[in-house]
Amino acid sequence: MVQLPGVLGAAGPVHIAPMAGGPSTPALVTAAARAGSFAQLAAGYRTPESLAAEVASVRASGTTAFGVNLFVPNPVPISDAEYDRYRRLLAHEPGAVPVPKREDDDAWEDKVALLLRDPVPVVSFTFGLPDAATVQAFRRRGTVTVQSVTDPDEARAAEDHGVDALVVQGVAAGGHSAVLDPARVLHDRPLPDLVRAVVAATSLPVVTAGGIGTSGDVTAALAAGASATAVGTFVLRTDEAGTSYTHRNALGDPAFRETALTRAFTGRPARALVNDFVRAHTDAPLGYPALHHLTKPIRGAAADARAPERLHLWAGRAWRAAPTGAVADALATLVR
Repeated sequence: MVQLPGVLGAAGPVHIAPMAGGPSTPALVTAAARAGSFAQLAAGYRTPESLAAEVASVRASGTTAFGVNLFVPNPVPISDAEYDRYRRLLAHEPGAVPVPKREDDDAWEDKVALLLRDPVPVVSFTFGLPDAATVQAFRRRGTVTVQSVTDPDEARAAEDHGVDALVVQGVAAGGHSAVLDPARVLHDRPLPDLVRAVVAATSLPVVTAGGIGTSGDVTAALAAGASATAVGTFVLRTDEAGTSYTHRNALGDPAFRETALTRAFTGRPARALVNDFVRAHTDAPLGYPALHHLTKPIRGAAADARAPERLHLWAGRAWRAAPTGAVADALATLVR
């Protein structure tokens, strides 16, 4: 096991993964730090201005050990014909509007510039690899850099780019897969086996995530060589998470029986509770971020109507273990 650098190494063995779209609130990040854990703000889908406000909010709480997660531009092109086909297929959905095809980079340059002007302790990257110059710019500012990967090949590429640590994400993780090539078939291997393979392939310290729901899962990951673990779905029902009412309730609803990887909501593989929308669009095309923008009005209408069958209910395979209550109490159950 390799020691994690900076504030990562000072935190306990269970971190909280960044979750874009609302769950990763300043309150969650602050509560995690006070519990001896480590958490990050999720910059994905935020404007630079709202991200700056969230960073300021965390700092105002007195929290100094935290990070920010960035979506690295790694678009998955979709043809106009295929986009229009999927748009027509969704036209009957409540809230659907004829959204023109939109490809953007989630304000990447502006967010990088913000975090270089006003450095935070940790910056992590997902969806793509930042160029080595960007990594070095963060390191010169004293920021620890972390890359999300899903296999040994991606881990080696990240090490070549100069990052300080890796988040190794297993296929059981909820929400978007961090896979660098979304068209690649994701192999379903036990998380400890994946950790061992990555540890053997690189010299970087590893935080691992994906399907962790018990203290036994944490122990197994650490025994395989991870320096720490991270949970996401496990804290979605806690008091400090910004999880929507409908999503929070669905995680505790016995009517939902399984999760699946789906491209239906965003055009990029993501694990969600299987609902009517997922079942209806098992052949959804690749196309991120275009399909994310296309389905956003549908998802917004579903959230307003509290209609879980049309909402993106991100969840890892261990979703049934997710407790309610304070996040500090939830984390404590994993480190007994």
